[in-house]
Amino acid sequence: MNELAQLNEKDLDDIEKRGISQDEILRQIRILKKGAPFARLVRPCTVGDGIRRIPEEEHERLFKMFEEASLNGRTMKFVPASGAATRMFKLLYSIYNNYDNIKPDTEEAKALDRLKRELGKFPFYDELRQKIQSKGINIDDLISKGDFKTIIDFILNEKGLNFGSLPKGLIPFHRYKDEVRTPFEEHMIEGTYYLRDRKGLVRIHFTVSPEHEERIKEHIISALDRFRIDNTDFEIGISLQSPSTDTIALDSEQRLFRLDDGSLLFRPGGHGALLGNLNSIDGDIVFLKNIDNVVPDRLKQEITYHEKLIGGYLIAIQEKIFNEIDRLSHSNSPSDIKKGMEFVQDELLIIPPKQMLDASNDEKHTFLINKLKRPIRVCAMVKNEGEPGGGPFWVKGNDGGISMQIVESAQVNMSSPEQKSIWESSTHFNPVDMVCAIRDREGNKFDLMKYRDNDAVFISVKSKEGRELKALEHPGLWNGSMADWTTLFVEVPSITFNPVKTVFDLLRPAHQNF
Repeated sequence: MNELAQLNEKDLDDIEKRGISQDEILRQIRILKKGAPFARLVRPCTVGDGIRRIPEEEHERLFKMFEEASLNGRTMKFVPASGAATRMFKLLYSIYNNYDNIKPDTEEAKALDRLKRELGKFPFYDELRQKIQSKGINIDDLISKGDFKTIIDFILNEKGLNFGSLPKGLIPFHRYKDEVRTPFEEHMIEGTYYLRDRKGLVRIHFTVSPEHEERIKEHIISALDRFRIDNTDFEIGISLQSPSTDTIALDSEQRLFRLDDGSLLFRPGGHGALLGNLNSIDGDIVFLKNIDNVVPDRLKQEITYHEKLIGGYLIAIQEKIFNEIDRLSHSNSPSDIKKGMEFVQDELLIIPPKQMLDASNDEKHTFLINKLKRPIRVCAMVKNEGEPGGGPFWVKGNDGGISMQIVESAQVNMSSPEQKSIWESSTHFNPVDMVCAIRDREGNKFDLMKYRDNDAVFISVKSKEGRELKALEHPGLWNGSMADWTTLFVEVPSITFNPVKTVFDLLRPAHQNF
């Protein structure tokens, strides 16, 4: 059957307006019908077997290397910030919608009790009080009467703070003596700690959603007016996720999912769709962090220590790779090829396919050059203490070679006892804290799209308009989108990972500022 026969004239027009090719639509339909291939886990990466601890005696040297690069304007930060705060307030929505029927000992009951006890600790409490006061209501009266449904209404909905409709980056996260800061503002301040060049310039790029673009720009402009002090200035880039990265979905009968009006459903293609945004920025050494992984000023020095450390380690590895390219560009003698093979295995932890052992000298030389001329990333890894997220694994590739990858649970065949056991034996996970080198030895930018594993997609079951659908996401930005990068893992302490997945995470000690 020709899958494209399902498309009518309006469908083709909608597809063309988004900038998606018919071949891409056909590819998506076939993947959704066939299913995504699973990653082939060999074993988890552990300390000493894929994850490195940088000896303390090396820290000072690596700091100097990083600081020189930063002062020369080589560093910047890339922050995906298009996510909505809806999931952050999911529990409050559940409490609000079931307020009079909440059963004891449920998650909602425990959360409501905590809200009653610790409402004043939230960084947005003063703003909430003022908003309620502006409607002629006293928040203390609501608290004394136990009317927390009205308080939640003012937190979530348009009559109040309207947090349920904002992007996470605009939610107040930290309260200081004279101000309250959002994640956008905290990322800007954090950047002044380790990204400032000799001219005092800090470069940060945010990806945002179209519906909030103008509000976010106004917010950042306001922050710039306050933060341009002490010879510090900012170069803030903003980009949108391209409509050409949207994906289609299938219904329960394997047909294209259509909305009630008959039009095709297009969904955002996941964070992997941001590879194009990363590919478009004018960067060199790029830190990649999630919008919600920020801390107040009292913890920024410690965060900075480890960011500089992994940054310095990246630059040191990059220099070694460039030297190896220089050496191999002048010689492909058996002894030099042997040294090259030892380098990629011992330093870059790349295990060549078995057939490479018997390959000719020229074939080995080509293999080495291909492995050396790639973008590089150093990924921070923290001990697994129950937080959700992908983990570091040794993974077997289609060519039989073995490489280190960040793998999400959706990529693992959990019906295989062996694969499930390997997944569950992981000791560390990826906090989405990494530094990337995206220029080659001559200073030219890599085309990052060439280093993506297009088969490493995510398929999930969702619902829309009360109907089940099968959704497709592009290879994750730090999973399949970086599958063919030179990848190295470094252990860092858990203090470097402070995500805010729910509003109650703002009550964790790392986010409380007094």
